[in-house]
Amino acid sequence: QAQLVESGGGSVQAGGSLRLSCAASGATYSTSCMAWFRQAPGKEREGVAFIYTGGGSTYYADSVKGRFTISQDNAKNTVYLQMNSLKPEDTAMYYCAAHSGGFCYTNVERFGYWGQGTQVTVSS
Repeated sequence: QAQLVESGGGSVQAGGSLRLSCAASGATYSTSCMAWFRQAPGKEREGVAFIYTGGGSTYYADSVKGRFTISQDNAKNTVYLQMNSLKPEDTAMYYCAAHSGGFCYTNVERFGYWGQGTQVTVSS
C-alpha cells in the first residue's frame, strides 16, 4: 500500500514560482508512474505532469509545457514539480498520484494511490 505526502503549496503572484514535493512510501517506487494532477473548483481533475520512475521519461499537459518541470530523487523516493511563470489559471488543489507498472497512463482512473492534496493559489 503506497502512501503519498505532498508539501510545498502556497500563494504566489502571477509570474512567480513554487515547488511541490511528493514523498512516496510503502510501495515499489522504482517502477512506478508518478504524476501531479490538479483540480480547480467546478472543474474536473486534470493531469499536468507525469514521470516514470524506472527510466525518468516525462510527459506534460500542453497547458503547463515549458513552465512546469517534474523530476525525481530516487534516493529519497520523492517526486517534485517545479512550477515557474505561474498564472492565475494554475490556481487549484494539486494532488500527487501513483500507479505501478512499466509505463505511465495519463487518465485519472488508472491511478490508485493519491496524496491529500496541496493548495496552489496564484493572484494576478
